[in-house]
Amino acid sequence: MRKRLKKLERYNPFKDRTPVQRWNAAQYLMITLLSFAASISGTRLFLEVTGFPRLESGEIHIAHVLWGGLLLFIGALLPLILANEWGLRLSALLTGLGIGLFIDEVGKFITQTNDYFHPVAAPIVYVFFLLTVLLFAFIRNRRKSSSRADMYEILERFNEVLDHDLSTEEYRGLLQRLDNVIAAAEPRSLVELAESMRDYLKTNRSRVVPDDPIFIERIRAALQRFEKNWLVPKRFKKVVVLGLLIWGVWALVSPIGYLLITRDAAQLSAFVDQLISNRLVRNASGLNWFEARVLIEGGVGVLAILSAIMVLFKFEKRGVMLGIVDLLVTLTIVNPLVFYFEQFSTLIVAAFQFILLILLIRYRKRLQRMENE
Repeated sequence: MRKRLKKLERYNPFKDRTPVQRWNAAQYLMITLLSFAASISGTRLFLEVTGFPRLESGEIHIAHVLWGGLLLFIGALLPLILANEWGLRLSALLTGLGIGLFIDEVGKFITQTNDYFHPVAAPIVYVFFLLTVLLFAFIRNRRKSSSRADMYEILERFNEVLDHDLSTEEYRGLLQRLDNVIAAAEPRSLVELAESMRDYLKTNRSRVVPDDPIFIERIRAALQRFEKNWLVPKRFKKVVVLGLLIWGVWALVSPIGYLLITRDAAQLSAFVDQLISNRLVRNASGLNWFEARVLIEGGVGVLAILSAIMVLFKFEKRGVMLGIVDLLVTLTIVNPLVFYFEQFSTLIVAAFQFILLILLIRYRKRLQRMENE
């Protein structure tokens, strides 16, 4: 009987441990993505320019995977130790830098010979980055609003009150969230807490400071101003068409070059020998993969040019949609093959593709807004 009473005392019918997404999770992931990209590209560029120097003494060699692990460890410790919001941003930054340094040496850990330059390393790094981008896209559109989620956000954002750094915009945002909780009218305990916090904010309105956005928010605001002031509809259309044409022509360079080489047996033999000597093709199956890469890359190039023509000649909605699909196929299917054969020399092209995809998505949203007006 006593055991049953103790179980009843421990039982809490109101307990709710379901996960709640951080209100600013997308921004933290964006910081991680940018620092990840900067870390991997900066590391490769530095090593190429300096001739791959080695930090060593005798038998000891300190690989940059260790520095990456150190940054990852510090990034993991910060949110465990610090309650400040800036600690999360710093953690996101160090995590991105650390994973870039860490995964750059993946070639050493997937080969028996510890081959840093193994061709499959570049596609692995790219796919890992792409998965992080997909996670960011999922998180950015995932957050569901509820009284409980709003209250979590309010409690997190109250850090700014404790740090005496609550800006006008943050003040308005907090009041809006508190009003949402109060308007929901349930659960009553949260409503009472929200009312008390709202009264506190209004009583201490004089402590609000001028807006001082962080670096990434300044960049976002600058990009929004640039889009609004410079990318007017006609100019935006020209930029999209030009971007698609540039990408389409570039994608056709390799297929056309390969087609020209196949017409000369001597050139084709020399080209295949070069692929074999660079360990990019090891057997007949490897050559088939190269041919598949050339064929698919040529196909997406043709589709990109077709998309540009459709946008140019008043078939904008279909043309933009075709361009988005084309770039998604490129980023998810074509690029892993390209990274295998071209390695990190294609980083700039991949960055251009990401930017063009973002522009197409923004242009599509603008078209939808114009239709609704």
